[in-house]
Amino acid sequence: MKKTLTVLSLALLAVTAAQAQEKVLNLYSARHYQTDERLYENFTQQTGIKINRIEGKEDELMERLRNEGANSPADVFITVDATRLAVADSYGLFAPVKSKLLESRIPAHLHTDTWFAFSTRARVIIYNRSAVKAEDVATYASLADPKLKGKVCSRSGAHPYNLSLVASLIAHDGEAKTEEWAKGVVANFARAPKGGDTDQIKSVAAGECGVAVSNTYYLARLIRSDKVEDRRMMERVGIVWPNQANRGTHINISGAGMVKTAKNPEAAVKFLEYLASDEAQRYFADGNNEWPVVPSVATNNPALEAMGKFKADELPIGNLARNVAAAQKLLDRAGYR
Repeated sequence: MKKTLTVLSLALLAVTAAQAQEKVLNLYSARHYQTDERLYENFTQQTGIKINRIEGKEDELMERLRNEGANSPADVFITVDATRLAVADSYGLFAPVKSKLLESRIPAHLHTDTWFAFSTRARVIIYNRSAVKAEDVATYASLADPKLKGKVCSRSGAHPYNLSLVASLIAHDGEAKTEEWAKGVVANFARAPKGGDTDQIKSVAAGECGVAVSNTYYLARLIRSDKVEDRRMMERVGIVWPNQANRGTHINISGAGMVKTAKNPEAAVKFLEYLASDEAQRYFADGNNEWPVVPSVATNNPALEAMGKFKADELPIGNLARNVAAAQKLLDRAGYR
């Protein structure tokens, strides 16, 4: 009898431990948006799974994961930009995820076998309405046109947002043509690259430069701003969706994958599937000015609606990783620092 009770007790402890394990998700996050708090709260309310979150910069978190190895508590790594997710994958940090729900809801070009996009942002051309005509900046190629000499502003060529764009140009046009383009853009600089996307928008609005590129959610923030000066500033800025006559506008993503050494794999998959739910997808759009990856999800964001509909480039995001190293090298050769 005593032996039977001991066996039953051990079995009960094992079940309890397994249940406790399912109720925890350890998340390493390089998304730094206050609006995401609601996402995590809703997930816990729906599933009972508590999220333990560690936030940091992308490179720091990836290095931490590599150093922790099999001892890492992380179950999911979430970040922005396809190139960063691809780097994490190249380090062997992600495990393959089999989920019919994810595969059915997320378009094939927006996921790989190990990581998934959950929101998108487009890299658009912005211009000063009084200095540049929209038809003169209809494509990414136009940024290298000599007629824009002294009018182009940019953030660093080494930033992942620009590396992803250039990696996509290599995929479409080849290295030689893309390097020629980069040299043309450098020749058109109004000043040396500096600052972030919001700085480029402000410089265009102020007339310091005539044209720049920016991720759309920075523009949407300013359009929706409570500050009158921000909204007035945006009245001086025009937005062009590049390459609408051919491949479409380059998009980048925010995404996540399950860590290879996840201690709570079931919770990890549930979390990834939750991020593809209608509720979470709407929150990405309405709360942080990003587009859902699930085509059927309707949103209610006046700023995104004001920018209009556009044709997006459907280059598989996994392909970008193959060209990132080449993108950095050719930008260096072109003097695009």
